[in-house]
Amino acid sequence: MTEKLIRGRLISFKRAPLSLTDTESYAYEHDGALLVTDGRIAAFGDYAAVRSSAPEGIEEIDHRPHLILPGFIDMHLHFPQMQVIASYAANLLEWLNSYTFPEECRFVETDHAARIATHFYDELIRHGTTTAVAYCSVHKTSADAFFAQALKRGMCMVGGKVMMDRNAPQGLLDTPEMSYDETRAVIADWHGKGRNHVAITPRFAITSTPAQMRAAQALAEEFPDLHIQTHLSENHDEIRYTLELYPQAKDYTDVYAHYGLLGSKTLLGHAIHLSEREADALSEAGAVAVHCPTSNLFLGSGLFPMKALMRREKPVRVAVATDIGGGSSYSMLRTMDEAYKIQQLLGERLNPLESFYLVTRGNAEALSMVGDIGTLEPGTAADLIVLDATATPAMKLRMETVKTLPEELFLLQTMGDDRAVVQTYVAGNAMKTAL
Repeated sequence: MTEKLIRGRLISFKRAPLSLTDTESYAYEHDGALLVTDGRIAAFGDYAAVRSSAPEGIEEIDHRPHLILPGFIDMHLHFPQMQVIASYAANLLEWLNSYTFPEECRFVETDHAARIATHFYDELIRHGTTTAVAYCSVHKTSADAFFAQALKRGMCMVGGKVMMDRNAPQGLLDTPEMSYDETRAVIADWHGKGRNHVAITPRFAITSTPAQMRAAQALAEEFPDLHIQTHLSENHDEIRYTLELYPQAKDYTDVYAHYGLLGSKTLLGHAIHLSEREADALSEAGAVAVHCPTSNLFLGSGLFPMKALMRREKPVRVAVATDIGGGSSYSMLRTMDEAYKIQQLLGERLNPLESFYLVTRGNAEALSMVGDIGTLEPGTAADLIVLDATATPAMKLRMETVKTLPEELFLLQTMGDDRAVVQTYVAGNAMKTAL
């Protein structure tokens, strides 16, 4: 048995904050400690109290005066797109055809997939992300590399081999039968190994024929506990093209509903341009709309109406994500900075308590994993990050006038990046210093 005591200022959310002054929504310890036993949190609380119950001679790690939070959770990104970030294009479909699809063809090569997987996890750890939900390429080799690296590092990850059998280069096409068989093989090889979770992953309706959508439906029926991830209503041209390909559908959302792919574990990337009927359908199914702010701005896709969806009579579950490589930063801090600005443009407010709830407990709830990740509650995995709000000279100067915890969080969100992440722990093991 391995044990350690991690000391610092602790913050962990208990529920979604109702306002900027909702102190009941989170637990905060100014001088707190976490007792970590075999990679899980055994105790959370005041340092003196936790220390008194810990064994004599236990290893102590003192991160004062920094904040300790649950590790960030990124709900939607593309592992094969590391080398297409910052590619100049007019819109989503041009970006996919000009840059993304040619790059993803390279992931048929085992060595290339393994190399990029190593860099991918290095970036997540540097930016404080301990769990992510990722699209691999159409090749099983990419999924193998993705999950092997997660297993090596002990990280809780969700991912899937992309299913796509049309409207892409030949090197990126499978068939309905192949997509079913290879996804099933990925499940057999990786699901439940370590902390790995396999997601059924039809890329989006444009790149899947009805026959392949039926293959995805068969997988969902055979493995009802698995997550399903795909894209929905990212831009208007995509929506129009989808409806041309599926003329019998009521709308874009109805394509997925028709094939039994809407449920409480369905993660729908973007979902910007939803009709009222579509929002109702997502709400009734319990599906999650995943907001990707840096990507939406970079590709000019639109402004996601987060607050409007959350306060509907039939509210839609919402999560947040980087969407690498359409997204322009691996940082969930940068992601929430852009999410804040989008809501400002829509005449809405997104306060810093809400932002940090979303990237921790909120995203864990969206994954149906809050019993394991997303909080500092005893029994959960010791996936942690340590944040320094004085990480840069400009931040240090601003911190001289910061008086409250929400102000500090907002500073981190607005000016922070990977430099503000002092340490990232995975299952109680410090990972960032090893990079």
